[in-house]
Amino acid sequence: MKQDEGYIKYGSHWMYGEPVPQAVVQELQVWRDKLFAHGLIGSDADGVGYGNISIRDKQGFIITGTQTGGLQTLGTMHFTTVTHVDVAANFLECKGPIQASSEAMTHGAIYRCNAAVQAVIHVHDNRRWEQLLNVAPTTDPAVPYGTSEMAWEIQRLFRDQSLGASGLLVMAGHTDGIITFGESLQEAGELLLKE
Repeated sequence: MKQDEGYIKYGSHWMYGEPVPQAVVQELQVWRDKLFAHGLIGSDADGVGYGNISIRDKQGFIITGTQTGGLQTLGTMHFTTVTHVDVAANFLECKGPIQASSEAMTHGAIYRCNAAVQAVIHVHDNRRWEQLLNVAPTTDPAVPYGTSEMAWEIQRLFRDQSLGASGLLVMAGHTDGIITFGESLQEAGELLLKE
């Protein structure tokens, strides 16, 4: 459903805080710039931003902020740290100069399911989405993005479809939505760019 794209669907407590230090987000910026240049992160014709990127951090994970997809480049003020995710309550806590991305719950679910994962990337790519739909691990089309239902669905894919081995999933109910993850940003990014 395109009309609800970009909306945050989880409850949150956002505490304003200082930007994440440049040295911490530098690799995120490099990979985010590459993905933007390939059109995998951006904004649609209505100006709604799509795509997000995160890395695990000792406090939780650092993720791009809400509605930053359409910005060509991101500064330190466009990242926030998610410090707590409660899937059962569909609630998270974050701290930084911006509210976390609408997909933060999904990123949190992947980090929770696999301790080896250090980076998660969510992009939109219609061609690859159509090719991979129901070939790669694929979420139920009835499950909306950015919700606790999606987090439970991710857990199911790890358990029933060996999601951990593939490092890639297709979001059937989120047209064009593809997620990759890995033990580094390079691993997750190269999985997207190899084709």
